[in-house]
Amino acid sequence: MKKNFIPTIDISKCIIKEFNPDNQKIFREIKKACIEVGFFQITGHGINKKLINRITKIAHNFFNSKKRNKYKLAPKKWNKSNANLYRGYFPSDVNGKEGLDIGDPMITDTFVKRIKKRKIEKLNLSKSISKSSVKVINKYYEEIFNLSELLFKIIISASNKNHQLSKTAFERVKTLSTLRFNFYPKQKKPIEISKEDGVALGCETHVDSGIFTVLYQDRKGGLQVQNRKNKKWYNVPFNKSALIVNTGLALEYLTSGKYKATNHRVLWNKQKRLSIPFFFEPSFDFKMNKTFFSKTTYDKSLGINYDSFLKNSLKKFVEYKR
Repeated sequence: MKKNFIPTIDISKCIIKEFNPDNQKIFREIKKACIEVGFFQITGHGINKKLINRITKIAHNFFNSKKRNKYKLAPKKWNKSNANLYRGYFPSDVNGKEGLDIGDPMITDTFVKRIKKRKIEKLNLSKSISKSSVKVINKYYEEIFNLSELLFKIIISASNKNHQLSKTAFERVKTLSTLRFNFYPKQKKPIEISKEDGVALGCETHVDSGIFTVLYQDRKGGLQVQNRKNKKWYNVPFNKSALIVNTGLALEYLTSGKYKATNHRVLWNKQKRLSIPFFFEPSFDFKMNKTFFSKTTYDKSLGINYDSFLKNSLKKFVEYKR
């Protein structure tokens, strides 16, 4: 096993109120990790450990609750009385894990009615989760979104572009960013056997769709990343002080393949496992075109809207067949 295949980067010097474009050493480290590996761990990220502990406890409590409580948040496919189609709870019989997809808590019913977009939904978490816990979820969403925006500004600056360009791609309430609770129950059998190396898997080999994903994983581990050069698989070690970041298809597209989305998977584990990814996704009407990272000025009139790009990239995930 190659040591330190997944680099760890301390970004504490970047956690300030105003973005500082002078932290070039950190910017170069992140750029290198994105280009060479597509995965890295960040420490000094500014999200309080107590908040992470609270959000994991809330996730465990939700998944340990009764089936009827969880189904109160299920999309219409699994709960005919609900109107939501995209956000919400999905059961483990879909792909071997349970999940809860949460959108931007700033979304209002008024905005949903006005915008009329399938993926813009207001999920009433308080139907299944206490109001005090919902406040914690909203706080975590706010902090992980701000952290993700900071990382995106770093990537933009590392590409010799003005970091303010991030505002073009991300506008709150219009963003399709998703906070997900993933729970892997004790799986009696793997969901599939890898065709590459015959390894039993609890989550299939895939790449993520968005700009990048910021992930918390518990001590159980199991997450593996593929080396693009030798095609070998490497464990992502648990680090209690770190969050995991990986590049996605949207970033690969915008950078013309320079920052490639990296294959990853989860090993079959007979123990229960929890992970909390945050999928950092642009506004639904953000125009996907390669002038965003090129030397020319970003042309807002070119390309397809991000919601169409996302729809195409999600087709491979069975949990989104709703």
